[in-house]
Amino acid sequence: MPIEKRNIVLIYLLGIVTLGIYFIYWLWKTKNELNELGAEIPTAWLIIIPFANIYWLYKYSEGFAKVTKKESHLIWFIVFLLVGIVMPAIVQSELNKIAKR
Repeated sequence: MPIEKRNIVLIYLLGIVTLGIYFIYWLWKTKNELNELGAEIPTAWLIIIPFANIYWLYKYSEGFAKVTKKESHLIWFIVFLLVGIVMPAIVQSELNKIAKR
């Protein structure tokens, strides 16, 4: 399954219209894509479990940094944790770059 190029504005629009459900779906889809590229992100069911979702976000950040060859995954974890609303834009932007290749 190749990386799907997605419209960032549409991700936010669908996330708002579905009251956040699309964001969870998007996380699951991008987790699968990152895992296919070598990341080791655990099951997305952890997203809905309190405190386990923080661990899951840490592993997601680790996988994102590994696949995109970005700086320390700890930096991305802190950014995603503190300013989570920008996370879909950052991740999808990088995945769209990979999809172009």
